[in-house]
Amino acid sequence: MARSISFNDPLRERQSFGARVALLFTIAVLLIAVLVTRLVQLQVWEFETYQTRSDENRIQVQPLAPPRGLIYDRNGVLLADNTTIYSLALVRERVDDMEALLARLNQLVGLDAEELEGYERRLKRRRRPFEPVTLKEILSEAEIARLAVERHRLPGVEIVTELVRRYPANSASLFAHAVGSVRRVTEEDLQRLDPVSYSATRYLGRRGVERFYENSLHGQVGYQQVETDAHGRIRQVLEINPPVSGKDITLHLDHRLQIAASAALGGRRGAVVALDPRSGGVLAMVSNPGYDPNLFISGMTGETYSALLNSRDKPLFNRAINGQYAPGSTFKPIVGLAGIASGETNWSEHIEDKGWFKLPNQERIYRDWSWTARNSGGQGVVNLNRAIYRSSNVYFYDLASRIGIARLAPFAAQFGLGQNLAEDISLASSGLLPDPIWKQGVKGQVWYPGDTVNLGIGQGDLLVTPLQLATVSAILANRGRVVRPRMLLESNRALVELDPLPAPEPVQGLSPEDWELMVDSMEDVVHRGNKGYGQNGTAWAYIGRGIDYRMAGKSGTAQVVEIRQGEEYDEEELDEFNRKHAWFIAFAPADNPVIALAVLVENGGGGSSVAGPVAREVLDAYLLPQLAAK
Repeated sequence: MARSISFNDPLRERQSFGARVALLFTIAVLLIAVLVTRLVQLQVWEFETYQTRSDENRIQVQPLAPPRGLIYDRNGVLLADNTTIYSLALVRERVDDMEALLARLNQLVGLDAEELEGYERRLKRRRRPFEPVTLKEILSEAEIARLAVERHRLPGVEIVTELVRRYPANSASLFAHAVGSVRRVTEEDLQRLDPVSYSATRYLGRRGVERFYENSLHGQVGYQQVETDAHGRIRQVLEINPPVSGKDITLHLDHRLQIAASAALGGRRGAVVALDPRSGGVLAMVSNPGYDPNLFISGMTGETYSALLNSRDKPLFNRAINGQYAPGSTFKPIVGLAGIASGETNWSEHIEDKGWFKLPNQERIYRDWSWTARNSGGQGVVNLNRAIYRSSNVYFYDLASRIGIARLAPFAAQFGLGQNLAEDISLASSGLLPDPIWKQGVKGQVWYPGDTVNLGIGQGDLLVTPLQLATVSAILANRGRVVRPRMLLESNRALVELDPLPAPEPVQGLSPEDWELMVDSMEDVVHRGNKGYGQNGTAWAYIGRGIDYRMAGKSGTAQVVEIRQGEEYDEEELDEFNRKHAWFIAFAPADNPVIALAVLVENGGGGSSVAGPVAREVLDAYLLPQLAAK
């Protein structure tokens, strides 16, 4: 049997092995060359590009919200402060089981449906990865302690500190309408705000001073550079560019006078606006009822907000600057001065007030306020002085019909009616000073002589705000010099918002003597007493006794619903909200006024008997300490 014999060729084997080694070496060299080339490309040729990308992944720039500027009254009393709050926030990317986490948090701090809905809305907004999103605001100390104990079991949970607006609890609702309030920034706000300046801000001035001076109070945003790990968590702060706090401002408001005005109104709906007639500074601005502006920061339930919004008393409504009402007889001094300026009357001319007035060739009867079925005799012979202190409707019916709307409306406009004269109260309503053009354009009707007659006693379509009537009072106190109401007294830095408006022209067509005689007539409203029935000033019996200074004033009672011909006004039969509004305007001391005001008591009744005592209390609170110090 033959055996198979294998022959080995050492030379060929060495050649084959050498070829394979050479091939592997060449491949290895080529791979190393590729790696070196790529390394050179990354480290040399594209170094700057990839360094920038690396820094962007490693270093984040975070905005820092600026502290809001403080607001003080004229005596340094703090009206708007800032306070630190602690909020519960979640980092969504670090939460594995959101449902289980929320259930545990609900056991620890309690979560309601609105908080959960708010969290979902905020989560959907554009945000950076690993950015905390607020779940529950303003944690109590007990809640913070419970969360701290459970912290190791709550992945993704953070307690965030924030500086927010705070209004002193003892006067928050008292100044809510004057100082204003901040509210949460909405999606609509984000569309118009500077995204850089407000990148870290969650609250925005929404009412009053807070709104008008928002840019100055807000301050300038700051930034910090932080180093983060691969998961976006902060490892260290590299650089801080601190925010610049907002500018502090001081208002003309007098904290003590605001308290006095609110106390004088009591629980009644209404408003008090007091001005310094020399500067136009707003010394007091009360709208009652008010509300607690802190609720819009700390958050409130839907039920609480609905109660505020739908209350028949309208606590969110600023009656002082937005309430528009017929002024009633407080308009009569303007009509009287218009009669003097137009030459239609003088201080000695008189008419006989029989208790009623009729236009020529018309049957409609316009009655005096004193007319009743049992007393229709009127007030007898009246001139302008007596027509003011006795508030004769018949006199002003007659005078207004003679002046005519073409002269009466432009004259009244000089007192700021039909416009917002204020320097820094942007949302103040303009009221309505009607004329034939307005009536034709809005109602599609012609102007009738009867419209002018009604206007003569401050009724008809004429509407004013308490701020406007306080301005009228200040102009009367200044003997025709017109001032613009303003909230700001001073600031620690220049304010960008305040672009001073030109001073209005003084009221034209009157002599200094005319002004003094009108002031004398308004003094008689308060101080003329013990003269017998029908001879006393309309307010003397209510506020004129025991007064230590000379006050000039005028009452007004404005109808809310129309009383038909032949009917008598029966307050008891009317719903409370359909009863007459009570007005009183005043300034003092009459010869050198330092305060002028307007008082409105909604559906309060008689101006002299209801609003007059409120005005007296406010003036006493302001003037008596000054008189005692002399």
